[in-house]
Amino acid sequence: MVKLLIDLITESAIELEVSSENWEEAVRRGGELLESSGAVENRYIHSMIEMVRQLGPYIVISKGIAFPHARPEDGVLRTGISLITLKEAVEFGDEENDPIKLVISFCSTDSEGHLNALSELVDFLRDEEAINNVMKAKCKSEVIEIMKKFVAG
Repeated sequence: MVKLLIDLITESAIELEVSSENWEEAVRRGGELLESSGAVENRYIHSMIEMVRQLGPYIVISKGIAFPHARPEDGVLRTGISLITLKEAVEFGDEENDPIKLVISFCSTDSEGHLNALSELVDFLRDEEAINNVMKAKCKSEVIEIMKKFVAG
């Protein structure tokens, strides 16, 4: 079944105003949300962090936004997404787009089943107003509503 963004994001996979001392802690927190939702095994979190250590801040995809992920074989149980906003922005080592305030962690069981959700997410991340509204959101349900309105067009 093709997953859509709104099918993947749930209140239990969202945390707002998370305190994080560094990029690693921010990535770990996003991964823990994926793990607690049953989308990944614990080793996936380690893999996300290792990928950044090895490849640098490639997960920083635009100004203020990071998109941690790893490979399906690194412990993915089902496609999932988590979203955290950081209380204080964190440096990820990307001169152009640091500091990061929004961390959207992602996992997929294969390279195709998530493409619709990923496409919607890319469109969502390009919408400055939607992103600003997420950053200002005071509760998880508000984030879900922002995303629903965006996807509905």
